[in-house]
Amino acid sequence: MRKHIALFALILLGATSLRAGEGNWLTDFTKAKAEAATRKVPILADFSGSDWCGWCMKLDREVFTQPEFQAYAKEHLVLFLADFPSHKPQTDAVKKQNQMLAEHYGIQGYPTVLLLDATGKILGRTGYQPDGAAAYVKHLQSLLK
Repeated sequence: MRKHIALFALILLGATSLRAGEGNWLTDFTKAKAEAATRKVPILADFSGSDWCGWCMKLDREVFTQPEFQAYAKEHLVLFLADFPSHKPQTDAVKKQNQMLAEHYGIQGYPTVLLLDATGKILGRTGYQPDGAAAYVKHLQSLLK
């Protein structure tokens, strides 16, 4: 039984750390808007249940952690993560901010991905899309036209 619990913990840890070490994901929405204004690029806001939502983990694994997406995002997006984890700790301020954003934008399921301008106006709304990072980048580009 202990082996099963340890294995589950490792799987869970791996699932929640797909973006760990990827310092380009902001968790402060005010900072994301300021960076978007300075760089004159849109915000990609990922509303995720990073440690319990299967489609969120699939989107992370197939798109957000892939070099094609990361290269595009580095030049063309500010990345913001509004996470709603079950097990990963968050500050009360981040929890409150994310809940307020979810209510403001009418988030009803995860993952929901919003493309926002620097003021927070919605430019596009999407979620998981099949076919990997390159196809996802094309999808985002079509939403931004």
